Amino acid sequence: MPAPAPPKNHKVLGRLSLPERTFVADALRTETVGGVLLLAAAIAALIWANTPIRESYESVRDFHVGPASLGLDLSIEHWAADGLLAVFFFVAGIELKRELVAGDLKDPRAAALPVVAALCGMAVPALVYTLVGVTGGGSLAGWAVPTATDIAFALAVLAVIGTSLPGALRAFLLTLAVVDDLFAILIIAVFFTENLNFAALGGAAVGLAVFWLLLRRGVHGWYVYVPLALVIWGLMYNSGVHATVAGVAMGLMLRCTTRKDEGEQRSPGERIEHLVRPLSAGLAVPLFALFSAGVAVSGGALGDVFTRPETLGVVLGLVVGKTVGIFGGTWLTARFTRASLSDDLAWPDVFAVSSLAGIGFTVSLLIGELAFAGDKALTDEVKAAVLLGSLIAAVLSGVLLKIRNAKYRRLWEDEERDEDLSGIPDVYEQDDPAYHLRMAEIHERKAAEHRRLAEVTGGASEENDGPA
Repeated sequence: MPAPAPPKNHKVLGRLSLPERTFVADALRTETVGGVLLLAAAIAALIWANTPIRESYESVRDFHVGPASLGLDLSIEHWAADGLLAVFFFVAGIELKRELVAGDLKDPRAAALPVVAALCGMAVPALVYTLVGVTGGGSLAGWAVPTATDIAFALAVLAVIGTSLPGALRAFLLTLAVVDDLFAILIIAVFFTENLNFAALGGAAVGLAVFWLLLRRGVHGWYVYVPLALVIWGLMYNSGVHATVAGVAMGLMLRCTTRKDEGEQRSPGERIEHLVRPLSAGLAVPLFALFSAGVAVSGGALGDVFTRPETLGVVLGLVVGKTVGIFGGTWLTARFTRASLSDDLAWPDVFAVSSLAGIGFTVSLLIGELAFAGDKALTDEVKAAVLLGSLIAAVLSGVLLKIRNAKYRRLWEDEERDEDLSGIPDVYEQDDPAYHLRMAEIHERKAAEHRRLAEVTGGASEENDGPA
């Protein structure tokens, strides 16, 4: 009886499959544009809140609107945090569902890397914050603030510094952020829910059940789902559970697999995500940033960030905790799963992307508001710490990625090369005999053109050298 074959090693951060590469490219293109808008909104908020017209910023941000009889008489700031971010988490829910049923998280071996990296990338920053808080005698309420990664802001940084990250690193960052978002919403639901209204919570549960049943019955029409989603959101808000939980719950219910027998090219989840993602990245998240990032910043205030344990814990959690946690989780996964790093990459590349994940903007600001809701001054200081920590992480990762940018550009060009003009990158066709036949024909055609050009050039030279 032959001995069993040893388990085959797999590559960490290896080349993506063609469908996964296409999906990641489309998703990141929208997120990058949204990230630039997010960056612009954050800068606009800081300028607005630190100029002589800052009173108008506070007036707009604190202006209340909405039906009080339904418990929805909210400020613009709360509408942005509880309403618009529900759209953001709805898209995150769809992304997570797709990853679980059709993406990298479907394969337990492939899923281990982003899941372990995300968990370590949340646990270590929380530990760093707690250690700083205990040592300095500060409040431990903000332990969850530095645990989040903002994928849109991270990709905006990539767009600004012009780094051509290879697809595997970009996919790792995207998948990491999706898992990160899931755990972030679980933290919000579990740790930042105080008084529950069980009647409203029960109503939200019934609404979600109806939403799921309609999807399973194949009912179509936005006019059915949008009003139902608004009712579910309103009930969830009044239940005491953060309203963004409704968004991620509805996103997870969508079907993200195609039915080939019905001729589906894209699943319902992918179609809806394609429609809603621009709304999330281009409107919802930038507006949230506009009304959340506007904190008073001065030289003294920035100096205080490094002296107060709560704010220092946030900065160190984002800059040090995120980097160490994600890099350590990735290394441990490779070490104990018989995996090896892709031949095209080196561990410094993983370290650079890990530091990029220290940009924790959107969800970190949201958790900061929830953690210190009763202390406006401390809330603003924690927001300033989030902005400063994210800025430091962006600069650090930008420097590290720039050092290897020439290497990344070569990898990216190799991934994009399509010499036979088939519409499919050559790296995905190298095992196809038809590809080699097309390339042989192309090379022969080029050689023939060179020979004709040489003959024409040689003939012209002989004519010019002849007698006048």
